[in-house]
Amino acid sequence: MSKGEVMTGPESGAAAVTVRSKGLRGGALGLLSSVVVGLASMAPAYSLAATLGLIVASGGAQLCGVKAPAVVLISFIPMYLIATAYQELNRAIPDCGTTFTWASRAFGPIVGWLGGWGIIAAEVIVMANLAEISAAYSFRFAADLGWLSRADVTGNGFWPTVVGVFWIVTMTYICYRGIQVSARLLHALLAFQIVVLVVFSAVALVKTYSLDGQGVSLHPSLSWFWPGGLDFGTTIAPAALMAIFMYWGWDTAVACNEESDDPSRTPGRAAIISALLLLATYTLVTVSAIAFAGVGTQGIGLSNPHNSKDTFAAIGPALFGNGVLGRIALLLLATSILTSALASTQTTILKTARTTLSMGVHKALPESFAKTHHRYLTPTTSTVAVGVVSVVFYVLFTLISENLLAALIGSVGLMIAFYYGLTGFACAWYYRNTLTRSVRNLVMRGVIPLLGGVTLLIVLIYGLNQYARPEWLTDDNGHNITILGVGAVAAVGIGALLLGSILMVIWWAITPDFFRGRTMTDDAAADSGADVAQPAGP
Repeated sequence: MSKGEVMTGPESGAAAVTVRSKGLRGGALGLLSSVVVGLASMAPAYSLAATLGLIVASGGAQLCGVKAPAVVLISFIPMYLIATAYQELNRAIPDCGTTFTWASRAFGPIVGWLGGWGIIAAEVIVMANLAEISAAYSFRFAADLGWLSRADVTGNGFWPTVVGVFWIVTMTYICYRGIQVSARLLHALLAFQIVVLVVFSAVALVKTYSLDGQGVSLHPSLSWFWPGGLDFGTTIAPAALMAIFMYWGWDTAVACNEESDDPSRTPGRAAIISALLLLATYTLVTVSAIAFAGVGTQGIGLSNPHNSKDTFAAIGPALFGNGVLGRIALLLLATSILTSALASTQTTILKTARTTLSMGVHKALPESFAKTHHRYLTPTTSTVAVGVVSVVFYVLFTLISENLLAALIGSVGLMIAFYYGLTGFACAWYYRNTLTRSVRNLVMRGVIPLLGGVTLLIVLIYGLNQYARPEWLTDDNGHNITILGVGAVAAVGIGALLLGSILMVIWWAITPDFFRGRTMTDDAAADSGADVAQPAGP
């Protein structure tokens, strides 16, 4: 085996699978750093700010209301199931292409390419929202320090776009400089936002139970954790896609598998640990926010459509007040969301660049995407390309309509359900010949991944049906946000998949080697007697 190649050991219970070296820095991430990468990618402060209001209400009408914690808990179930699928597949094939590589081996190159595209599309789409949040909180941070007036923060669309582009470029450069530089920065960014979120929750709960609670405050109840009374098709499924967006990102730890100290084991463990830690954080913050602000449609109520884009901005002033300590707390809250968005921007670039790197190595994309830096040992063309495409997409959507940016989170949820669900199915099918060899194989490689895939498929279908309604998403004036008469959330999601299909056909016509199964044959050796099923043909 040549230097830089990775081979699974017998502890995985799988046949030895050699993953082609891609020029990345092996051994750079231990378990702690991998967990930090996964947590930072989920961006807890940013995800809650951008998503919590959309889970509670839609279009000014309650969606889940006080039952939002129940949806947050329910949505974790398929995440855990799919994280198990990632762990099992990574034991056999620790390739940074993750879903792209695994689906290609399980179902063939067409499905694999679309799985890779699902990752790319989700990441590029979310970068626009991350850039918007980063820019907004950069200006809010400056306003809280007295450097700018509030009018400057909200009255000009040009400079926020410039700042958003600046942050994308900056994080792209950091990712270009090396995985170790990225990991050190993520440790600091993550620790800060977790501390702020815990303080936010503690203050909210204390004020809820004290005389300082708002007139709309509610005392938490165990009934909040049970979805009774919510319709699955019209409420739970679309809200779950929003909640899934909150959990999304733990797979970045797996995408950095080839840079881990133990590529076949550490990334999978890190993915599950990071998801479990975020479950506790999200549940705490969701309950405390609803308890303090309530779910009304006026004032700081979480069903107020003016609060849906940024829950913390709506609650913060009422929670912390206008005193000196209150202003400091608001500044720290704004900083935590800014650092959260920046950390997520960084990890988004990390994951996407490694997906396209793997696709380049296997000639599913131009071979230039397979290049790595001789000194930094990071993807070069892939990293730069992700940054450039993200900037173009962000600026384009801003120029067309800033209202369309609100559609991006829901459409990302569709992409996530697609490629996460595909990974669950790929795991069960890839290991199909081994499922009857032990109870452990049947449960961990078959039942759990398959159940996760089926769950996400059902949520995807029902959620897409709701998102396609013209009235699903409205602007601040109550007007429907649509594209060609279809709800913008569904239109962006479907459009992304259609664009991927078109690009796949074009690349197939230019370079058919990957689609004819010629480029993965030297990566793995699996035979019918091994503990891994034979990969599917083209």
